[in-house]
Amino acid sequence: MHADLSRSTFRPERHYSAVIAQQGRVQLDADTNEQTAIQLHQARALAADLIGPHGGPRDAAGFRIEYVGGRHDIDTLFIHGGRYYVDGILCDADRPAPGVPVPDEDAEEQDTTAPPAYWTYWDQPDGFRDPEHPGDRLPSPAQSPFVVYLKVWERAVSAAEDPALREVALGAALPDTAARVKVVWQVLPLSLAALETEDADPSKEVVRAAFTRWAQRQSAPAARLAARSERPDHADEDPCLVRPDARYRGPENQLYRVEVHAGGEAKDATFKWSRENGSVVFAVDELDGTWVQLASLGHDDKLDLDVGDRVEFTDTAYASRLEPLPLLRVEELDLPGRRVRLSAEPEPGVGRLPHLHPFLRRWDHQEGPRRKGRTTSLKGGAVPVDEGEWLPLEDGVEVYFAKGGTYRTGDHWIIPARTATGGVEWPADPARRPLLQGPAGIARHFAPLALVKGEESAVDLRLAFGPLASSIPAADEATLAAEEQARREERAAETDPSGGRSQTTAEAEDAVEGDE
Repeated sequence: MHADLSRSTFRPERHYSAVIAQQGRVQLDADTNEQTAIQLHQARALAADLIGPHGGPRDAAGFRIEYVGGRHDIDTLFIHGGRYYVDGILCDADRPAPGVPVPDEDAEEQDTTAPPAYWTYWDQPDGFRDPEHPGDRLPSPAQSPFVVYLKVWERAVSAAEDPALREVALGAALPDTAARVKVVWQVLPLSLAALETEDADPSKEVVRAAFTRWAQRQSAPAARLAARSERPDHADEDPCLVRPDARYRGPENQLYRVEVHAGGEAKDATFKWSRENGSVVFAVDELDGTWVQLASLGHDDKLDLDVGDRVEFTDTAYASRLEPLPLLRVEELDLPGRRVRLSAEPEPGVGRLPHLHPFLRRWDHQEGPRRKGRTTSLKGGAVPVDEGEWLPLEDGVEVYFAKGGTYRTGDHWIIPARTATGGVEWPADPARRPLLQGPAGIARHFAPLALVKGEESAVDLRLAFGPLASSIPAADEATLAAEEQARREERAAETDPSGGRSQTTAEAEDAVEGDE
């Protein structure tokens, strides 16, 4: 998550069930966030155990799909409302009802047209599909059937994207407070060829089994990274701000974020990094060519912009699409006007719509990691991935990409660096060798929704579950008779002066004594 964090401490393998606050101690963001993560993990694990990989409530299951061919318009899907769970994550497809404004008495006619009660493929809240983009259009079922599936993941949202998160009473001079985590669901098409099924008219069971195998391949992390801190050769030239033997030479504690920018094989992949977990963002007020006017230029010299910084000009739509954009360079600052000039004009279609909340995100790499006396040139403003060797970031922090990785845009690793230890916090073996780790995110989840064979011919692939609660069954006659007999004996015992025994019990005991 792109947020201003000290570190992330939740580890499911430790089996912690709660965070316990102690009196007189410093309260840290990591503790609060770990409690939230523990509760989410428990709730979602329980839901997945009871429901399965995916499913919806029988009477309120969401994401029913209708295919609507575009005889005079572009093809689309109707996505009906309701709830659906994917790996225990709740996805809500209900479309909010619009508000009712105060009537305008001066208006000749009021617009009472209500939007549909369902989403479509083109206006789904987190899909941001573009009809002008050929890759976004739906396949033609007349040529080949295709699967409609649900993709679910989570991302952080700050006040730069959602201004309602900011408490205006604190004033514009103060930073925002807490960020949010958003469940992103996207309804997307998938060809049968991608499922590697040879059946031209597969059954539900065949499609579901093939989709499960495909989803497992998509979800499995295919890239691994290790991190360490090594005292750089120029450490003796540094001023005496840190211990002479410290491997991490930075003057402050940092949370480094290494994130895949462009995905693919190693020869095509690039990455970017931030010493602030990618949390330094600036809301954009206006774009004019290469000049960008910002709502603020930052609150201090650590969280501002300088000439030479690399920035990502993006908005909510592209952040949700997980598509890499060129990282631009800050060429000039206009402090009184809160403007910056970038090295190139941002991509067409990005950041032009105010309701998509455009923003700049600062990254901290410059000209690539220096090693062996040479400087790596950037590719699209990002650093090329070099596998099988240690790549220095800054101040002694180094990262290592394992060979044979496949990289996905948005996958990331976070590396806490601490001045108290002069090193980074990273898992290691008993010999203190750093361990290769899969990405800390993004976790992607998938569920099949429908198999579209033609117009008005969508085979439902969803699963449903019923409520667990049911009426309490009435007891049988034998049980009722036994309970009544017990109650009579209890009442008799209360009034019987012969030692508290009931008449039936006393007679039975006297008969036993007589036999003896």
